[in-house]
Amino acid sequence: MSERYPTDTEEAREAAVEAATLAVQRGELVVLPTDTVYGIAADAFDPAAVRDLLDAKGRGRDMPPPVLVSSPTTLDALAVRVPGYARALVERFWPGPLTVVCHQQTSLQWDLGDTRDTVAVRMPDHPVALEVLERTGPLAVSSANLSGMPAATDADQAEEMLGDEVAVLVDAGESPGGEASTIVDCTGDQGRVLRRGALSLEALNEVLEPLGATLTDEGRATT
Repeated sequence: MSERYPTDTEEAREAAVEAATLAVQRGELVVLPTDTVYGIAADAFDPAAVRDLLDAKGRGRDMPPPVLVSSPTTLDALAVRVPGYARALVERFWPGPLTVVCHQQTSLQWDLGDTRDTVAVRMPDHPVALEVLERTGPLAVSSANLSGMPAATDADQAEEMLGDEVAVLVDAGESPGGEASTIVDCTGDQGRVLRRGALSLEALNEVLEPLGATLTDEGRATT
């Protein structure tokens, strides 16, 4: 059973961030609030912890988790050959509900699943999540729900589905966004929306059209 930490005072928030950080460093799973939905998180560089994350959700290696980071500059530590249109989107929408899929650095010592040498990266716009990420480094984070169920938008929902699988649950109230991030494949000359989410195709293309670029929409709707 997880230990649940509130964040309603400065002291409580510090205790929650510290507990989550220590749990991650021990190779355990934690539930964190983000700006979109609640997430279940593990150390991205701990293969056993990432396997535990996938098992907790009831997912296989064919659905590798995205990686959350605390700074846009971390993208270049995780990815290579990042195209200009991806950098324009990151500059406009990070921190925020945009996940970019890029070619991963070949030197990275991790195993997120069957990634086909890519990595999905996002910087969340949530102070508690960012505080944890600043202390832990990149985290593998997937929505806090069992596979096929709606993503948790508060700590109660996350605890009901995943409470037995995580060590620490950070409770920061209702998710401010409530809708999953938009995922954009940035591995080609033209970007593709893989999952529709909080950012519309129109909002994304508004940034890219002055650069002579646009995205295609091949995305599935979020569930």
